[in-house]
Amino acid sequence: MDSLFDFDGPPDRYAVMGNPVSHSKSPQIHQALARQTGQRIVYEAIQVDPGGFSQAVGNFRAAGGKGLNVTVPFKQEAWTYAEERSERAEQAGAVNTLLFLDSGLVRGDNTDGVGMVRDIVLNHGCAISGRRLLILGAGGAVRGVLGPVLAERPARVVIANRTAEKAEILARAFGGNLVMEGCGFDALGDETFDLVINGTAASLHGESLPLPDGILAVHGACYDMMYGLEVNPFLQWGEAQGASRLMDGLGMLVEQAAESFWLWRGVRPDTAPVIASLRGG
Repeated sequence: MDSLFDFDGPPDRYAVMGNPVSHSKSPQIHQALARQTGQRIVYEAIQVDPGGFSQAVGNFRAAGGKGLNVTVPFKQEAWTYAEERSERAEQAGAVNTLLFLDSGLVRGDNTDGVGMVRDIVLNHGCAISGRRLLILGAGGAVRGVLGPVLAERPARVVIANRTAEKAEILARAFGGNLVMEGCGFDALGDETFDLVINGTAASLHGESLPLPDGILAVHGACYDMMYGLEVNPFLQWGEAQGASRLMDGLGMLVEQAAESFWLWRGVRPDTAPVIASLRGG
């Protein structure tokens, strides 16, 4: 029986903000992480109207909120809102995690890239280090993961995009000492890749990408940052090319959430049972 007096105080409040956000699996994931680690939190999804992000965050903080996840279309606004940012957030040019520090400052981080890398390397056992990577797309989703991908020290990275100039700009921004280049889809076909990562939104719309046959190396793998689609044209392409491994972004979703959870709570959860539960396993 519950006591009339709650000496423990209310649970800490967290949320995800976006538009739309009703479809978000983040509340389900974070509640599962909290149960597993014995953390007392509540986590909700908050839809924010365009132009209302700063006010919504202020209201959430004023009501005692401890931290936020941020999804489209507010990741750039969250980057601006943060008074200090992690190195990976600076690289990404976007923030998906806000921490409200005891000092009163707001710290921004980006857990998307580390989430994807952990999913590929740890959950799927697919190495990035020393491999030839082809990354499709040159928008915010790709920029958000490039830093952690490059930290794995791949042998080569090519960014391909419908608009070649965008891919070239992104490659120059991140290339440094790495052999890295950007190009249009029409320039592919002269080499093969060990891992092809789709960072475009094509799968969400059921669209195929103009990828030539033969660019996937023997035993090569395909990873789509999108997830939950009954028909995924990119992974179907990978299957037709003989990919040794076909991976979607569900594990990335859980891994980026777990990284946010660790930043907020100082506890690192076990992601495997959460991923299995979401897959219905």
